[in-house]
Amino acid sequence: MKILVVGNLIKDVYLNLDTRTESFETDSKGIKWLNLSFNASKHCFFNRDSSFGGAAVSLEVLQKLGLSATISDSNLNFSTNQLSLQTPPSTYRYILLADHNVVYFTPTNFAKTTFTSPSEAVDYLYIDRSANLTEDSIKKIKTYLELSTKTKLILYIRNSSEQNLAILAPLADLVFLENNRGKSEKLYAPASPDFEAILAPLPPEKIIKLSENQLSYLDITESITVERIDILTHLSAYSIMAATVLGSFILGLSVEDSLKIARANVENAKVDSTLNLEELRNIASTYSSNDELELIAASLMVNGKGILAADESGGSIKKKFEQLNIEDTYENRRNYRNLFFTTPNIENSLSGIILFDETTRQLADDGQNFVKYLTSKRIIPGIKVDEGLASLLEIHPELIDTTETYTKGLDHLKDRLDEYYQMGLRFAKWRAAFNITLSNSGEILTPTDTAIEENCRILAEYAKACQSAGLVPIVEPEVVYDGNYSITESAKVTGRILDSLFENLQKQKVNLKACLLKTNMILASKKWPEQSAPEIVGQATTEVLKKHLPTELAGVVFLSGGQTPEQATNNLAEIIKNGPFPWPITFSFARALQDPALFAWAGDNNNANIAKKAFQERLIANLKALEN
Repeated sequence: MKILVVGNLIKDVYLNLDTRTESFETDSKGIKWLNLSFNASKHCFFNRDSSFGGAAVSLEVLQKLGLSATISDSNLNFSTNQLSLQTPPSTYRYILLADHNVVYFTPTNFAKTTFTSPSEAVDYLYIDRSANLTEDSIKKIKTYLELSTKTKLILYIRNSSEQNLAILAPLADLVFLENNRGKSEKLYAPASPDFEAILAPLPPEKIIKLSENQLSYLDITESITVERIDILTHLSAYSIMAATVLGSFILGLSVEDSLKIARANVENAKVDSTLNLEELRNIASTYSSNDELELIAASLMVNGKGILAADESGGSIKKKFEQLNIEDTYENRRNYRNLFFTTPNIENSLSGIILFDETTRQLADDGQNFVKYLTSKRIIPGIKVDEGLASLLEIHPELIDTTETYTKGLDHLKDRLDEYYQMGLRFAKWRAAFNITLSNSGEILTPTDTAIEENCRILAEYAKACQSAGLVPIVEPEVVYDGNYSITESAKVTGRILDSLFENLQKQKVNLKACLLKTNMILASKKWPEQSAPEIVGQATTEVLKKHLPTELAGVVFLSGGQTPEQATNNLAEIIKNGPFPWPITFSFARALQDPALFAWAGDNNNANIAKKAFQERLIANLKALEN
């Protein structure tokens, strides 16, 4: 991978001033400011340091990450990890430090940045924060991109003065958008509203927002603390943040790992000395596991995306295939999964995908393992870890002849979770199933209190084990849609289950901010004479959730549970209309997303494009449902 950095080289001059001998003024907020009649020849300072700033910082970060990066400045020599200039830099920036306050003196007009088309094709063209491009240079860049169609443009937009970058913004594959007014409202104006309009056509995942101590990706915010203003300024921190995230994405790291590594670099870098990838990984691994888990959970629940449940067990997928006379072979199962994972632009619709164990060990068409393939698209891969249903009699023989079940899989769960984490999976799912049966008089016979308590205890133990292993748990207590019961019974039973579940999660001290609930909608069963209208489903589901769920829960995802694709989407839309909710809400459908594509494909790869289109249509329909 070759990266060309386009930007200015700046000479940063750091003056650590002696406030005991100089004139400082205090403003209305109690902040000390240097008297602006500053004369460097007369003021005293403890020390004076200088360093290359601007594009040199981004260049060093990318190279320290092990990437092949160069800069489009013929004035620069880079050898033996040392930068040198053939002639003095044209831009100087003075950074005045005193009593943990910082003031920047920068020129009004930076030197203009030149651009010469590289002699060898590059994979990435990075317009650095320091770039001050002329109209002529921008035209040259645009022409180069039109000729070199495989080159991806990465654009840093700093503030409203960069209106000429509007020409390049629509061409960008990734945009860093700086929006910073500083701790004392003294540094920069926010990015121009014009840019917000220009960038509006870009998908949200192509825009990363930076502010003074935060880096935001979609609705996920990772706090990056910059307290070391003694030598590392906020000016350098922006460059380090952006370049580290860019390098991490190029290396195929997940969103959460990229943000953690950027945080590590900002918090630990020194002037002329950012950290290499191994050092960054070691530091990032020391961050609180709770912080990481909460970030993953937030990433899964990002606004405007859902989670695909592609985790059918061997028995379930065999039944699917039998319906269409598809032979249940290893290769057909791979082709079926590959169909969904390689559908174009699914990263715009899906934050995560739940996999089955076999799928985690299979390869995409390009030869990548599916886990790594999804991660490279910034989709979080998850894993189904329960081992299916078994008779409750196995652990409660006193029940004699019950038809109720519990979910197996706690044995050796820790070892399996550790392996999955090492494979790159970052969340897991466990399903417990509850069937509602009624007596002739309408009394609820099942699920019994024993079945509810046993399954919820197991769900809580699984959730705790997941968090200990570094995976976000999805707990799925499903009231099965098959049966003969009304919406009233659905609400009563679901409420009982949720109460027991969260009581058990609390006993296990599960961090609910890093835990997702996957639940059924509240509706009458398939066989009930009076089917539930979407408006009624929306109201009943909302009432149950708000009554029985704690507010600190990271999010709620709905299963489709055998509903038709259209039915599940319409019901989801009505639930969303009853918001706002204390937690984010989205979908985690299996059949309701996959069935149209499955029937279009029918085991014949010649139908793959038609099947992918059917899948895309269901994704779009459900994303629209979330917009209500």
